[in-house]
Amino acid sequence: MRRQSLELLRRALKNADAEFRDGQWQAISALVERRARLLIVQRTGWGKSLVYFIATKLLRDRGAGCTLLVSPLLSLMRNQIAAGRNIGVRAETINSSNEADWPRIERGLHRNEVDVLLISPERLANDEFVDRCLLPIANRVGLFVVDEAHCISDWGHDFRPDYRRIVRILQALPLNIPVLATTATANDRVVGDIVDQLGPNLEVQRGPLTRASLSLQNISLPSQAERMAWLAHQLPKLPGSGIVYVLTVRDSDRIAEWLKSQGIDAEPYNGPMENGPREILENRLLNNEVKALVATVALGMGFDKPDLGFVIHFQRPASVVHYYQQVGRAGRAVDNAFGILLNGEEDDSIGDYFIRTAFPAPENVDQLLGAMRAAGGPLTVPKLQQSVNLTKGMIDKILKFLLTESPAPIQKADSGYVLNPVRWQMPVERIERITNLRRGEQERMKAYMDTEDCLMQFLAEELNDPNGEPCGKCVSCAGHLLSEEYPAHLAQEAASFLGRLENPIEPRKQWPRGLARPDMRGKITPEHQAMEGRALCRWGDPGLGELVRRGKQHGQQFDEQLVDAAVRLIRDRWNPVPAPIWVTCVPSRRHLTLVPDFARRLAHKLGVPFLECIRKVHDTEPQKTRANSFQQTQNLAGAFAVDAAGVRTEPVLLVDDMVDSRWTFTVLALLLRQAGSGPVYPFALADTSSADGD
Repeated sequence: MRRQSLELLRRALKNADAEFRDGQWQAISALVERRARLLIVQRTGWGKSLVYFIATKLLRDRGAGCTLLVSPLLSLMRNQIAAGRNIGVRAETINSSNEADWPRIERGLHRNEVDVLLISPERLANDEFVDRCLLPIANRVGLFVVDEAHCISDWGHDFRPDYRRIVRILQALPLNIPVLATTATANDRVVGDIVDQLGPNLEVQRGPLTRASLSLQNISLPSQAERMAWLAHQLPKLPGSGIVYVLTVRDSDRIAEWLKSQGIDAEPYNGPMENGPREILENRLLNNEVKALVATVALGMGFDKPDLGFVIHFQRPASVVHYYQQVGRAGRAVDNAFGILLNGEEDDSIGDYFIRTAFPAPENVDQLLGAMRAAGGPLTVPKLQQSVNLTKGMIDKILKFLLTESPAPIQKADSGYVLNPVRWQMPVERIERITNLRRGEQERMKAYMDTEDCLMQFLAEELNDPNGEPCGKCVSCAGHLLSEEYPAHLAQEAASFLGRLENPIEPRKQWPRGLARPDMRGKITPEHQAMEGRALCRWGDPGLGELVRRGKQHGQQFDEQLVDAAVRLIRDRWNPVPAPIWVTCVPSRRHLTLVPDFARRLAHKLGVPFLECIRKVHDTEPQKTRANSFQQTQNLAGAFAVDAAGVRTEPVLLVDDMVDSRWTFTVLALLLRQAGSGPVYPFALADTSSADGD
């Protein structure tokens, strides 16, 4: 069998001289000969996927059924399907991007014509998939694979609630089915948790995690402009292609735009992007057709480019394990690659945000369960939005959290979500324990940033690798790697670039369900929609954002610099067509003069009239206290009146200080158009929305 396995390995790698790495053959033999349950902890690039594809081929040749492989990312699935074809393994995936293929794949499964079925853990929550695909083949599954198995652990760096379902699936499968769990990022605590969940007969195989080709360096540059300047100066000098990791979608977009403005071929890559464009970008990076992808963690586990020349982190990741998992993408098949960690002033606040929002707040869970209890029957997500003051993102997070608890206090029905007749309490102690762990991990990452010892050895020891020793290649060992310097003019250009960033205000096109007003139902007709607008800056950003914050907090008058910057934005960069030829503003009963004063000064410098034609006819709760679209729009319904005699029929600039949900602009655009105005262009001083906004 070893000779056959070696032949398959060489075919897979297209290398007639390839040999097994330490542990690969032992793992294949254990799965095929002993039908073992095995956890493999090996560094990225070791070849874990080769183990389960070769084992699948050997088991199928012996008459075993399909391998079921649970993987967390679509990019991972695409890489694996291509690898399987090299040794004649027929791999299929059922995911949201290939729905047209599902009937064909389902028929292939029933006919035993599929060698490997790759699915995401979320697919296990789909009752139709379980009934139509999983249950019919459950008794003849040949191998069960859990890739990126650290996701199954509360202690893992990327715990995913849907991975909890894997334990239940395993309990339902025959005991003699071999099981393989794999990860490159598990310390002793995570390994122990995986063993507890997958069973005491789980054998653990661990290998050394250090990577000899990787040169590590940490550089502290507090401001984003400094780091952007350093990137623009250093990226062209680095070997090959690579990844620049950022913590937010917003930074993915704007850092890529900055690099392109400096003549560097860089593209953003993040979770909200459609699957098609993401796959194109992955292939461009694989083929060295782009210098860098500026990516969130969406380009993470399982993306395999052996000759990746560098991985740079624009901000500090949440933990050492996060960092190792991402920086380990570089240098798998080259003699020298760079892993550079930059450090900035926003790192702590972003890290704190992710820790705070990792679990739903108990009071929000109680609010949602209370609404379901009061309803006495199924509630859809839109109905829940009407019943509770929570964002859609919060509602979705709470539902997923509750569905993956054991016992689950709710279940999904055809017509919505209903309560289960079980006793359940919020796992406060578990959440507190994990939150404290996350804060401890954040501190260890700060220690890594500050250490003067060998960086690779630090990472290895944090991952409980007993083989850690000085690497001889990191900045601590070698004394010098990349210069921390950059031209002063680049930092000035970067600061100017940040000040010119566009912040579009996209028009809302559909009213939330359940509103009582007949003119606020269904799709918003084009003649009643707002036009695309602009926000001058993001709340709290350096420069203009700080000026807006100051003016809002003092509540007297916005700085004249903001008026001048707004004029430059409107005339030089936005230049809407047809141009607004009068200005009005959103009224407030709390700060009576703040926005009208700014709008009047703006209109004067634009050379157009300012007309105060909108009145607030009754007080409302602050919009920032309303969490979802229904609650926000309901809060505004009937709150404003427009003086039709003061409305002009030409295009109008509608000014406010803040924009978040966009519903204030949407409601007032409807009222202005109904009163006879021309196209309505929203303009706000600052965008306060977050990625979690509804």
